[in-house]
Amino acid sequence: MSITFKAKLCQAAGNTAGNLWAFIVFPKSASDNLPRRGRTSVEGTINGHAFSATLQPDGKLSHWLQVDGELLKALSNSVGKKVDVAFTPVATEPEPPVPEDLSDALAAAPAALENWQQTTVIARVDWIHWVESAKQAKTRVKRIANACDMLASGKRRVCCFDQSGFYSKALSAPKEA
Repeated sequence: MSITFKAKLCQAAGNTAGNLWAFIVFPKSASDNLPRRGRTSVEGTINGHAFSATLQPDGKLSHWLQVDGELLKALSNSVGKKVDVAFTPVATEPEPPVPEDLSDALAAAPAALENWQQTTVIARVDWIHWVESAKQAKTRVKRIANACDMLASGKRRVCCFDQSGFYSKALSAPKEA
């Protein structure tokens, strides 16, 4: 079943000429139909143009979608206007790309890597999201070390991480230009 809504296609603040992108904040009623409050992969259309993406939590129990340059070109003259969005969650969450620093740390910790490989895709999405949501480089380094320690000790899920950003207010949609 496809979920549909109308929303404003927003220009992201801080865009540069070589890195143009926009975003759409999903209404909570649309996000309520998703399988989880954290990162969730979907397929759909915006004004009839197909997309496949991983939605990000907005910290308000909803999600936001980054519209990349290629899709943005197809949606020419739509920035600042309401667009028609239709989407469905993917049947199987795709394997997430592992950041190089986390991958290197896991490779250096065989017990952590073994447990990592035995966790679910959703658990790996959450571990990666926890690492990537660090605001400072030193926090990211600490989280990677903690992730390796927790995984090596047999922990399969990140605890104490609000994947929606609602309780910690750590996550949010981008600022509009």
